[in-house]
Amino acid sequence: MSDDKQNNLGEHRLDEKVLNVLGAYHQRIDEERGTLRQEAPGGRDGGQDQRMRAVGPETGRFLNILVRSLTAPTILELGTSFGYSGIWLAEAARATGGRLITMEVHGYKSAHAQTMAERAGLAEHIDFRVGDAIAMIRELRSKVDFVLVDLWKDLYVPCLEAFYPKLNAGAIIIADNMIYPVTEDVKLYARAIRAKPGITSVLLPIGSGLEVSRYEP
Repeated sequence: MSDDKQNNLGEHRLDEKVLNVLGAYHQRIDEERGTLRQEAPGGRDGGQDQRMRAVGPETGRFLNILVRSLTAPTILELGTSFGYSGIWLAEAARATGGRLITMEVHGYKSAHAQTMAERAGLAEHIDFRVGDAIAMIRELRSKVDFVLVDLWKDLYVPCLEAFYPKLNAGAIIIADNMIYPVTEDVKLYARAIRAKPGITSVLLPIGSGLEVSRYEP
């Protein structure tokens, strides 16, 4: 990891274990961005897709800052992938006395994320769940204070319908990839969440574009 990136991460007073794990992720992200994109056979329903598709350090820091503004939040991450954004969220959860629930359809990705969380010393603050996101959201017994939506884009609106009834007052919802790549699914999500009662929302040009929403019934 470059000195500039290390210094920027250090501004958040991240401990050495977390910095080392983020550094490993950043190396992988840089390598991925320098290679031709190829989709794994089977797509979302099969294969061993090894591309990170991570939110990146700018978005990671932003998520960390937002969660640190909350008190003992229950955080819901939809789309664990290989665990990059979960490190930022879990570090903030540890700092605020909160907990991260992260959901992923692929077991091999969730397993990798758990290994990295253990290396970062954050695994005890994370509840890893594998399966269908919509079904798992409906099974949640507790309400949530923060949601990161970063999974297959055609699931954005169905997931919104599932987690909206479970939002605590003051909950913050972040949806990634709202500017790039532009798809009809993210446009539908933007319209859907802005139509929900109690929601205020703004699109920010951070990373690939973030729809930042707050629920106040």
